Amino acid sequence: MKILLIPDKFKGSLTAKEVARALVKGLKQVQPLCDINSVVASDGGDGFLDAISAVNTCDSIKVKSVDPLGRPLLSEYLFDSVQKSAYIELAKTSGLTLLKGHKNNIMQASTYGTGLVIKDAILRKCKSIYLGLGGSATNDAGIGIAKALGFYFLDENNEQLPASAEHLSNIKSIHKKSNSLPLNEVSFFAVNDVANPLFGANGAAYTYAKQKGASAKAIEKLDKGLRDFDEVVNKIKINNFAAQSGSGAAGGTAYGLKVFCDAEFISGTDFLFKIAKVEELMKNEGFDYIVTGEGKLDKQTAHGKLIKGVVDLGIRFNVPVIVVCGKFEAPENDEVIKKTKAILEIHKPSFSEAYSMLNASRLIQQEIATYFAA
Repeated sequence: MKILLIPDKFKGSLTAKEVARALVKGLKQVQPLCDINSVVASDGGDGFLDAISAVNTCDSIKVKSVDPLGRPLLSEYLFDSVQKSAYIELAKTSGLTLLKGHKNNIMQASTYGTGLVIKDAILRKCKSIYLGLGGSATNDAGIGIAKALGFYFLDENNEQLPASAEHLSNIKSIHKKSNSLPLNEVSFFAVNDVANPLFGANGAAYTYAKQKGASAKAIEKLDKGLRDFDEVVNKIKINNFAAQSGSGAAGGTAYGLKVFCDAEFISGTDFLFKIAKVEELMKNEGFDYIVTGEGKLDKQTAHGKLIKGVVDLGIRFNVPVIVVCGKFEAPENDEVIKKTKAILEIHKPSFSEAYSMLNASRLIQQEIATYFAA
C-alpha cells in the first residue's frame, strides 16, 4: 500500500512536519510494510518557510525587525542567491503566535515589521519576492508594509499618521518618499489560499478579526477603516482591488501588496505543489491514499485552505483523501468535506480542547492507526 502525506500544521500545537511524523508512526503500527511519502505543505501561512526549505536550497537571512505591536524582534526569511528570490513568511514577523501571553491590540497592530524584512530583501537586489500570507495579528490593509517601503499617510490636517488599522479611516492622502526603494524592479507575489475580499460580510475584518482579539464593535470599525481606505486609494487610481478574491488575506495585507507593489496573487497550495513536484509524484507513484489534515475544519475550509487543494488533487488523480483534524466544525453540507473518504477528529467530548492540543501527536497516531487497522 502506498500513502502520500500532505498535512498542514495544527495551529498552536504541531508543525506540519510534526503532524507528518505522528501519522507515519501511527501507520507503521498497523501497516508496517506500507510505502509512505511526505510533502511538507503550507497554504502560505504558518509553516511557509518550512515548506520552501524542504524543497529548495536557500540561505536563511536574519533581520532586525519588530513584531505586530512594535517590539524588537529578530526575524528571518529565505534567500535564493541563484534565482535572486526571497521567501518571506508574514507570520514570522507580524503573526498572532508572536503575541502568546500578551493581549493583541488589533487596532494598533501593524505589518511594519514585515515591511522591514521586505526592505532587506530588496536591498539585496532580489528580483522576486514571495510573501506567504496567513496567521497575521493585523488588519491594517498592508499600510505598515507600505510605510517601511517609503510610503506615508496624511490626515485632513496634513499630519502624518501611524501605519495601523486604528488610523485607516483618518487617511486622506497617500505619498511616497522621493528616495524610496525601486519597487518597480521587483516582482511581488502574494501567496495565500483565501478567497475573501477586502471588506464586507466576507471580508478581512468580519471573517478573521474576532480570532485576533477584536470585539464586535472593533470589527465594525475595522471594516469601515478598510472601506474608507479603499475610497482614498480609488481617488488616486481607479481599481477593483478590494473586491478581488484574496484581497482580504492577512487583514488586507494582500490588498496593500497589490496597491503599493503591484503584487500578483498566487495560490499557496498550487505554488507549493508545483515547487515540490507533487503532480509528478502522483503520476509516477500510484498512491492508494492521500492523508492530509489541519487543526480545525470549519466553514473556512471551502474558501481555499490547503485541505481543499489536497482534496482537489485527489479527485484529479482518483485517489481517496483522508483528513485528520483537531476539531471538526465544518457544515455537514460543505462541498469539500463531502468529497473526502473519511474525516478523523482527534478531539473527543470527554476531554478538553487544551488536552487535545497538548496530546495531539499521540492522538493523531491513535486515530490513523485505528482507521487503517479496521
